[in-house]
Amino acid sequence: MQLFEIEEIFPDVAGGSRLPRRQAGNSAQSLATTLVADYTLPTRAWLPSSAVTVLLGEFGITSGAARTAISRLGRRGVLESSRDGRHSFYRLTRDAAGELSAGGAWIARFAEQARSWDGTWTLVAFSLPQEHGAQRRSLRGQLRWLGFAPLYDGLWVSPDPWNPTVAGRLAAVTPGAMTVFRAGHVDLAVSADRNPIEAWDIAAIARHYEAFDRQWRPLLQRVRGGRIAGAAAVRARTEIMDAYRHIPLLDPQLPVELLPAGWPRARAREVFVEIYDGLAEPAQRHVLDVVRQFTGEPVVGIRAHTVAVMAAS
Repeated sequence: MQLFEIEEIFPDVAGGSRLPRRQAGNSAQSLATTLVADYTLPTRAWLPSSAVTVLLGEFGITSGAARTAISRLGRRGVLESSRDGRHSFYRLTRDAAGELSAGGAWIARFAEQARSWDGTWTLVAFSLPQEHGAQRRSLRGQLRWLGFAPLYDGLWVSPDPWNPTVAGRLAAVTPGAMTVFRAGHVDLAVSADRNPIEAWDIAAIARHYEAFDRQWRPLLQRVRGGRIAGAAAVRARTEIMDAYRHIPLLDPQLPVELLPAGWPRARAREVFVEIYDGLAEPAQRHVLDVVRQFTGEPVVGIRAHTVAVMAAS
């Protein structure tokens, strides 16, 4: 499963593990987390550190940088270690596995089925002193993760109904003064009127969808023909997850009634699922082959999950 940036996918106040932040490009720590989670998340199987180093090397990470990344993930509480003689092994901690499972399920369920909308918006209004910058960032990160967008600086909106997940996340932030209410938009029929859908940049979201389609749709024929294998399969699965995971943040299943005709949400999901799931078997074979180089016994617990498995977790 792809690594998720705290401010984008997980709240800033996420629990005991500190998943590394997404940087420009793929950092060694983020890739290490991705590779361990992508093939061991349901089982939390142990991986030889040497195997993780080799897999990272296939992304251009030097062995020294790989070992440093693994060690730092251990200190962060993302990975835990064990030793067998001279050999060291790592696996996800329970905290990190729980956070990654929750984020992966959220992404996997995005656009899984059409959602009806009753025309009512959920609004969160809040007021925080300027000196509470960290709390403000935390609250905004929570709101964006939950599918809200800023209609005005202190007023965030979402087309989704109020639910226990939203209530629990926002209660944990303790931001100070906050009001939540449900309402319908009244069209003022004047130029100053701002429709809640304008909290999102619809044109920019459409361009993001177009870029995703241009990049990944050409790969479909090669996936269908079984022409991607080995390290290339692992890289492609990692990269398409990295690209797709941004979409639910940009377009949190906004009501189709308010969007241009032919909105590309369903098409993007179809491309993602076919490539990610279609490469699961060859990618898993490659990871198993690498791990076997450093184990003297059959490998247990390494399994490439599908989108359906992630959605059910």
